[in-house]
Amino acid sequence: MSTGSLKLVVRSLAFAALAGVAFAGVPAFAAEVKTIAILTPEQGTDFGWNQQGIAAARAAGAKEGVQVIVAENLGYGDVRPTLRELAEDGANLMIAHASGYNTAAPEIGAETGVPVAITDRPDAAVPGKVADYTLSGHEGAYLAGRLAAKMTRTGTVGIVVSAEPPAWNAQSKAFAEGVKAENPKVVIRYAVIGPAAYSDAAGGKRVTEAVIAAGADVVFGQGNGSSFGMLQAVETAKAVDGGKVYFIDVIGDKSSLDKGNLLSSVVWNLTPVFTAMIEDVKNDRFGTHNYQIGLADNSVALLKTDHIPPQVWDDLMAIRQQIVDGKIKVTPSYDPAAVHQVVSELPAKAQ
Repeated sequence: MSTGSLKLVVRSLAFAALAGVAFAGVPAFAAEVKTIAILTPEQGTDFGWNQQGIAAARAAGAKEGVQVIVAENLGYGDVRPTLRELAEDGANLMIAHASGYNTAAPEIGAETGVPVAITDRPDAAVPGKVADYTLSGHEGAYLAGRLAAKMTRTGTVGIVVSAEPPAWNAQSKAFAEGVKAENPKVVIRYAVIGPAAYSDAAGGKRVTEAVIAAGADVVFGQGNGSSFGMLQAVETAKAVDGGKVYFIDVIGDKSSLDKGNLLSSVVWNLTPVFTAMIEDVKNDRFGTHNYQIGLADNSVALLKTDHIPPQVWDDLMAIRQQIVDGKIKVTPSYDPAAVHQVVSELPAKAQ
């Protein structure tokens, strides 16, 4: 993901509540949806945000019987020309799958009359025109934190992020809460690759190596393309005790690339979100509410691997059920300041 307005995201719950009141009496007018389009900044081969988004759009399209146009590897620059082209090609809904697109997409949506979905700007929602899908796998990240605390030998775990967008912040905070709930004595090292280092694999490797050198033997990495560098670091570096370093990924499943270090992943399934968007456009609900993912409907799940001992997995599934039942509350916090309060930041010179 790319950067968005953090303060505005915090107001998402308030917007959702108000929207339910404000538009409860609006009559529905069915709209036809024949084609949707998704725009991504990177190739859909990252086993993460871009790939999961494209796969979900295609799955939602198949479920709803609509054509799907994929515009990928667009970078983080001006996508207005691409948005106009997709509108001309007949898209009835455009999913701008990067928060770096959340200014251009509403502009071109208004210009062309095509509904657009954006992320990390819930305040920008406009009924019938703009919907926001600021998402977070914070419930899964909490489970990942419990897992990391159970598995660490050194008593230190790490968090490496490519930037500090709302979704990463919510997951980092939840991961830290999970670690401390499992073992308050575990130290959490935290490092940011850069302000928008989503595709910086070299930076991901360098910063992850620094976190490992600072004692971490389990690393929770959030990065898109930069996560490949993180994974390379845990594969080649040794922990301070001379043992293996494990990696916990996010959004996708890199099991096919695992060389023995992929402990788990907080996997997101965006298909229900994109399916709901299509249905909302059809039924005149688009832009009247936000979208969420979570453990209850398995749109967020912790990846099971052979590296996780059976008893540890059973314990985690029991904790998962407690979250679903509401016995454990995991509340998202999108502000980076909330993350910084619960971690030990790696000095910049060490990165």
